[in-house]
Amino acid sequence: MSTKELLIQHATSLLDSTLQYYHIKETYLFSENYPPEQNATATYLAEPDTAHVHKAAYLWPTSGMFSAINALLKVTGDERYATLLDSLILPGLQCYHDTVRKPDAYQSYLTSSGLSDRYYDDNIWLGIDFVESYELTKKPAFLESAEAIWHFLESGRDTLLGDGIYWCEQKKFSKNTCSNAPAAVLALKLYRATKNELYLKAGKELYHWTKNTLQDMADDLYFDNIRLADAHIGKTKYAYNSGQMLQAGALLYQLTGEPQYLEAIKKLAQACGTYFFQHSTQEPSHKVLKDGNIWFTAILLRGFEEMYRIDHNPRYLHDFITTLDQLWACNKNKEGLFDDNRFAGSDGNGDTHKWLLTQAALIEMYARLSAFDIEKQ
Repeated sequence: MSTKELLIQHATSLLDSTLQYYHIKETYLFSENYPPEQNATATYLAEPDTAHVHKAAYLWPTSGMFSAINALLKVTGDERYATLLDSLILPGLQCYHDTVRKPDAYQSYLTSSGLSDRYYDDNIWLGIDFVESYELTKKPAFLESAEAIWHFLESGRDTLLGDGIYWCEQKKFSKNTCSNAPAAVLALKLYRATKNELYLKAGKELYHWTKNTLQDMADDLYFDNIRLADAHIGKTKYAYNSGQMLQAGALLYQLTGEPQYLEAIKKLAQACGTYFFQHSTQEPSHKVLKDGNIWFTAILLRGFEEMYRIDHNPRYLHDFITTLDQLWACNKNKEGLFDDNRFAGSDGNGDTHKWLLTQAALIEMYARLSAFDIEKQ
């Protein structure tokens, strides 16, 4: 079996397991964890929440399933995935769609439970997915949804600290790389879909503001956020932040041909390769991903995927494939699910409860990597 076929097989197998163990029967919703965790705390919100997490997943992990099914639809063309979008994912997302506050947007938890915070980054990830669904299906409704999300993002952008989009609509304490780098990606994808020059302008502006404000010039990677109160920089370096700036820079180079973007992404790709990868103990000639948030790593892959379309150098994609090949081979979990935050040395049985977003991210990565027909070396 070729590497391409094996990667698709892994993606489809994990999707089947995820639907089996996370989909809440007779609803359009998913569980946050498997098995459902009664006393779990959602720590990734502006304020940790214990009230809802055992009832259904929050918007963020739910959106991961949108990305995963999009990725499988793209590489296989199988109508099963288009049907899943229409029959499960889109009706499920409507359960988070807040039309009370204007502009309309998706809130962090089910509208049936009342109003909850609306995060700009949560909405951006959905916007990117809607554009990709439009590119795959040419259904105007997908593009309309993406543009509606852009309208919401514009309401969260101002000139404080020079420019930038906030992280959370209700708690405008910081402007984060995760709400600006992917906003640049969304703007550039919208420009590609519509040829509206305003999107290209916004994509450039948000890219340059993020680069000038949140890039660590010592190693070219990206810090997490800048605080409004005192311009303090949160210096944690997450894979998805640098990954989205890599993707935005690559898109800008593709769209404009300007050498500055190519130079920037070459430096950033090398920095990511140094910081987020390590030498494999099983195959010393290869590098593998360091342990960390697996969904963040899926977003990093999107950046390297866009980079590959420019330089056609499979080096980094090989390293992703090596990592995921070893991860699959080591996984002995009887449900076929994977541990959170671990690539190396995990047999899938370490976490009592496994996060929906981890499974979705791995489905996406296995599917995306299969698109390039790169044989594992």
